[in-house]
Amino acid sequence: EVQLVESGGGLVQAGGSLRLSCAASGFTFDDYTIGWFRQAPGKEREGVSCTRSSDGSTYYADSAKGRVTISTDNAKNTVYLQMNSLKPEDTAVYYCAGGPSIYWYNYWGQGTQVTVSS
Repeated sequence: EVQLVESGGGLVQAGGSLRLSCAASGFTFDDYTIGWFRQAPGKEREGVSCTRSSDGSTYYADSAKGRVTISTDNAKNTVYLQMNSLKPEDTAVYYCAGGPSIYWYNYWGQGTQVTVSS
């Protein structure tokens, strides 16, 4: 069974940091792109960052550049999203997803809530 389980969300003050984790199981981790997405209330889901395990490439949305770092622990089949200098507008449910490319994701986690207070 394919599973993606996010953790690490919570309540943080503006300017603070959080590290989200996405633990993957049930598929060959190295063959997939793992992406982080977020959805704020009343807004569409948007991509934050993604990484391709096969070559270590990473991609960031413009809103994430300079504040977010995505990393992978292949031994643990886990992808991390380090978020610094958080802003209230970063408040959203954050999801991780796995798929064959940066444009297509087959599997989704249940999400973890990030709330940034001003």
